[in-house]
Amino acid sequence: MKNVSRKLERVKKIAQEVGCKAYVGLDVHKKSINAAVWTDSRIVVTWVMPAENHKVVDCLCQLKDHLGEVVYEAGPTGFSLARACEQVGLPIKVVAPSKTPRPAGRESKSDRLDCRMLAKYSAKGLLEGIAVPTEEEEADRQVTRVREQLAKKLRLTKQHIKSFLLQHGLKEPHGLKHWSLEAIEELRELEMRKELRTCLEIYMDELEHAKRQLKVVEEGMKELSKEERHRRKVELLDMHLGVGPVTAMAFVTEIFRPERFKNGRQVSKQIGLAPMVRQSGESRKEGKILRTGRGELRRLLTQAAWSWINHDPYAHETYLRLVGNTGSKLKANVAMARRLGQNLWRMLAYGEVPLHVAT
Repeated sequence: MKNVSRKLERVKKIAQEVGCKAYVGLDVHKKSINAAVWTDSRIVVTWVMPAENHKVVDCLCQLKDHLGEVVYEAGPTGFSLARACEQVGLPIKVVAPSKTPRPAGRESKSDRLDCRMLAKYSAKGLLEGIAVPTEEEEADRQVTRVREQLAKKLRLTKQHIKSFLLQHGLKEPHGLKHWSLEAIEELRELEMRKELRTCLEIYMDELEHAKRQLKVVEEGMKELSKEERHRRKVELLDMHLGVGPVTAMAFVTEIFRPERFKNGRQVSKQIGLAPMVRQSGESRKEGKILRTGRGELRRLLTQAAWSWINHDPYAHETYLRLVGNTGSKLKANVAMARRLGQNLWRMLAYGEVPLHVAT
């Protein structure tokens, strides 16, 4: 680290002589972090250091009086580095990889080039940061995300069982469409070769295991929703027609700090339900949704939108109008899910329940 300290002394000297700020780009990985510093309209130094938060913070603190910004892309390493930097007052920004500008043509790519690019873009003000959750917010969100992972695992296991029956010409038990207890018992009693029976038993064990795990995490979600920091919010969202406890809790944990959004369009974009707009001159076309954010939250909202449509005459009327405009029931439902997400955000941000959506 002595070599790094000499490089940082060089940065401080240049920044003092020129009177400009230093911008640091970090390319963060599991074992190492590549860093680059931009100042005086150029990359001054680059170096590699271990992916240990305290060592990174110690390095950056040497430039604290001259720092304009420190940036890195969100990834599998999470937000612990950002929180460590915030604790000592370093100007840290985490950016979404999908929002980082990319060259139009094909170019070389490496960790060293990536950190240089981030430092340059930061200095030019081309990077937009994302909200960094606190440890508590991230832990709460993880509970709902584990629940969605287990629900997906359960769906896949059911698909595997049905594919297994179809492949080997075995008749599906009556009621398997809804996975009734009777149908599951019939599965265990189907006549088949010994080898196939072994395979089916493995699938059945996976099914039961996924069910047990899902039940445990849903109990955890239920307890979490009763915590003081979430209880009022979940109760408020649960008042919206079509919205249940799972959807309410997922929305509360994913759209944390709702006051950070200025309007409903920003919320739709965060969820991934905003349409992609192509506009040129007098021509304007809205295409597919952007699909940013969490796919599971979009799935929960689109499911809740069907229930909203079925129980609210106002929503049903709006849905029929959208079907007439788009010619597609699925597109109309996505539009209703977008409206639902915006309603839930307004309820969280302003604490008010629209009259036409209350249970």
